[in-house]
Amino acid sequence: MAQIIQAPQGGKKGRPKRSSPVIDMTPMVDLMCLLIVFFMLTTAFTKEKVMDMTLPEELKDPNQEAPKISASRTLNVLLGPDSRVFYYPGAVNDFNSLPPLTETDFSEEGIRRVLLERNRALFRKIEAFENDILTGAIVLPRDSIESAISQLKKDDDTGPIVLIKAYKESTYGNFVDILDEMNICGIARYTIMNIAWYEEAMIERALGVSTTAATASAN
Repeated sequence: MAQIIQAPQGGKKGRPKRSSPVIDMTPMVDLMCLLIVFFMLTTAFTKEKVMDMTLPEELKDPNQEAPKISASRTLNVLLGPDSRVFYYPGAVNDFNSLPPLTETDFSEEGIRRVLLERNRALFRKIEAFENDILTGAIVLPRDSIESAISQLKKDDDTGPIVLIKAYKESTYGNFVDILDEMNICGIARYTIMNIAWYEEAMIERALGVSTTAATASAN
């Protein structure tokens, strides 16, 4: 703690000596150093909980056509209630004959296996590249490694195009889970879309729920 030291001063003969207080600030300097270190550490360890998302760029020209998606590469992932997830390939052309949904889960043998099977070629390229980095066959700084992997994903023309759509009773946690699966499986092209009325009907049919509301919205 800071101390007040009385410094004696000489006075005239017969009068008491006066003293002026002197404050020792050395302990205060030590305290300030400790506070500075404390705030530096807490600031470095405290990070905002945010999620990085890459969304498709908006069309600058309203007359410009949106890029066409190959139906053979399209995989529709529908997030359902109670952590249930459904998927179907391709597109729906006949609303009177909706394709059946396949139900899976968020385990390693669930949606992850489905994504890896469809993304096998690109996943093997990335895995071989990472093995070359680990064995020293390719020497690159960390920033260049991430750029190289991004370029592999960008040049890929065989992997799936995943369309993520959330049902009205799905949860935010499942939305985070499916985005994690996209990163784990190295999916290069995926986007988030609004679920269509017929896809809601497909989920309700899989759940055994009446599709009256969905049919009414279609009409």
